[in-house]
Amino acid sequence: MVRFHTIAAISVILAGIYFEISYFEWLVVLFTFNMVFVAEMVNTSIEAMVDLISLERRQDAKVAKDVSAGMVLVSALSAIAIGVYIFLPKFFLL
Repeated sequence: MVRFHTIAAISVILAGIYFEISYFEWLVVLFTFNMVFVAEMVNTSIEAMVDLISLERRQDAKVAKDVSAGMVLVSALSAIAIGVYIFLPKFFLL
């Protein structure tokens, strides 16, 4: 997923340059990138720690992994919503 998020981030940066978004919009976009990448790092850390602690399949381990994956999903959906809010009006002005 990190590769997908990196490609998405590069695409948004290129769109930001093309649409000449404001400094405040750049701030929001960069904060959003950080939010998604931090969520990815925390998710990866939790999954690695759970695997390190026990290789057995346990329900509580599954819950920890599912919740951390859900955190990434929520942050990615928030990033999409923010991107739509910033870029959709500019797209319709073309």
